[in-house]
Amino acid sequence: MTTTEVKAGYKKTKLGWIPTTWGVVRINDFSNIDKDSLKSSCDPDFEFSYISLSDVNNGSVNVDLDIYQFRDAPSRARRIVFKQDVLLATVRPNLKSFAFVSKLNGPTIASTGFAVISCKEDLDPRFLFHNLFSRASSAQFYSLVVGSNYPAINSSDVKKFKIPLPPLPEQKKIADILSTWDKAIETTQALLQKLELRKKGLMQQLLTGKKRLPGFSGEWEEVELQNSVKQELRPKDKPSKPYLALGLRSHGKGIFHKPNFDPASIMMTTLYEVLENDLVVNITFAWEHAIAVAAKVDEGGLVSHRFPTYSFLEKISYSQFFKYFFLQKRFKYLLGMISPGGAGRNRVMSKKDFLKIKVVVPSYKEQIAIAQVLSKADEEISQTQNYLDSLQTQKKGLMQQLLTGQKRVKV
Repeated sequence: MTTTEVKAGYKKTKLGWIPTTWGVVRINDFSNIDKDSLKSSCDPDFEFSYISLSDVNNGSVNVDLDIYQFRDAPSRARRIVFKQDVLLATVRPNLKSFAFVSKLNGPTIASTGFAVISCKEDLDPRFLFHNLFSRASSAQFYSLVVGSNYPAINSSDVKKFKIPLPPLPEQKKIADILSTWDKAIETTQALLQKLELRKKGLMQQLLTGKKRLPGFSGEWEEVELQNSVKQELRPKDKPSKPYLALGLRSHGKGIFHKPNFDPASIMMTTLYEVLENDLVVNITFAWEHAIAVAAKVDEGGLVSHRFPTYSFLEKISYSQFFKYFFLQKRFKYLLGMISPGGAGRNRVMSKKDFLKIKVVVPSYKEQIAIAQVLSKADEEISQTQNYLDSLQTQKKGLMQQLLTGQKRVKV
């Protein structure tokens, strides 16, 4: 916030402008950090849930934690965790693996990769938790790890960490508001997960014929890919200025676009154009499932000779059906079978062998029907993801206002 935006009622601090009724405090003055830890003399039979660094995501702790007895536990399992503690990952803190512990199921121990913060009476733990994601906190984390080969902080760094602190009633009100947003985000994330699982189940059933759509009952036909696609060669001279390149991620993740690709980095003088709904294969990494159907490319897409491109034979093979069909694990297996043994770039797939792959597919009309169902599932996932992104963006803006006092709350 600039000086023209804050006048009466605000003061300038090292963390920026804050209301005059607020203070800037060290976390250590209002909390206990790593106050309790397991000793090496702990009962070997002591059983507990263990929070590792990988168990904290999006501000929450994984509900399905590993259970250990002390004798078998990882050596880093030492920090005792209590309800309403705040976990701060001290390893790569810029990744913001922080969590507020809202509930526990029995004794719980965290990795020494966390600082476990237990707030005193004058600091609301939820307010502290939200503060860790603020711009002021991000700047402090950055200053602590910049230039380090192994970005990490220690307990003494955490003790010196500063936050702007309003009176306790205002802390609680701010925490209540942001927690409401968190609940909406959590609900939307759960819905998104359900939709993705539903789509995965639909693909497993519809793309294998285990489940048939109403009106379809005929036998599926085994065909070679060469009866469904034909190779397209649309040679283009290498452009003299940056262009849009198309590539393929591995593991069936589909096509990615790389804008402003530097032509000087390409040795070939001839490239090949890719159009919407073309099938593109990376023959070098086909064994890693590098195959996809191209989406619409407004700027035009170009690939090298290592990305053979095919169009689908109209009224025989429906591109949108095969967009999903090629994502099956079974098809990845078939690609691996025709890629010679070896590692990395030694496993170049033969285009001739690719076209001879045999697949079992339904009629053209059923392909269209299946693709429509899966496309609808994709639309629902996309809409939910967009809504989730919107919630997260709005919360981020609200945090910046509430945690700095730019927007005051009524207590």
